[in-house]
Amino acid sequence: MVSQSLLTFMGYLEIAICIIALYFITAKGQWRDYWAMGSLLAVRAVSDSILLLLYSIYRQNHHTAYLAYFYIYWTAYAIESVLAPLIMYSIYRLTMKPLKGLQQFGSIVFCVVAGILVVATVGRAFAPQRTVASYLIAAISHLQWNQSILTLCMLLVVLCAMRPAGISGGSKIFGVGLGMGVLAIADLVQAWWLAVHLSVYRTYNLINGVVFCVILVLWTAYFALPEPERREIDAGSPLLRWNRMFLSGANS
Repeated sequence: MVSQSLLTFMGYLEIAICIIALYFITAKGQWRDYWAMGSLLAVRAVSDSILLLLYSIYRQNHHTAYLAYFYIYWTAYAIESVLAPLIMYSIYRLTMKPLKGLQQFGSIVFCVVAGILVVATVGRAFAPQRTVASYLIAAISHLQWNQSILTLCMLLVVLCAMRPAGISGGSKIFGVGLGMGVLAIADLVQAWWLAVHLSVYRTYNLINGVVFCVILVLWTAYFALPEPERREIDAGSPLLRWNRMFLSGANS
């Protein structure tokens, strides 16, 4: 059985690494390009700090603390579920920065798909005679599931375009994308795990906390280290042909 003291320690460790990662993002002047990821780290650090405080109060049988814990937890979860695809969207735009046609086309596709997923999330969570709390849980859970799928799809596109776009594995683009992919897979596993093994919720919380801390360390390392120089796109790259095609289509 996983002890609560171990989970509490993981919570404090997560807060500390989030703050360190935020420091490097701001100190290296990367906030403009990675504001969505910085916002996710800030939300995680602030919400974890409040939740740890509320949990210590809740253990003393304070019903109000439990209600505050519930709504803050799910609100932070919803914000993170919105920020995750925005992080991948910013990664896509950075990958396609020299290719304005593909950048614009990807923006249109992202907006359309994101809008469809939001409508599907709201509709799927709706059910007669549902309480506000149960609707909130259902809607945010569906949102998290949908954004994980969207994140993985966008990551696949970015990974396929990275090398032709002149981006190496040492780039922050790759590091952030890799971390988001692992996080999306972990969220999908969480949805399955809790549906099948609800009785071992604490065990999964510990595993999830370890995975997220590893991702945070990865991101911190990428932002602390120098960015490798981006290569020029090869003249025969298919990305250039597609970019010209989308640019001509937008201008016609």
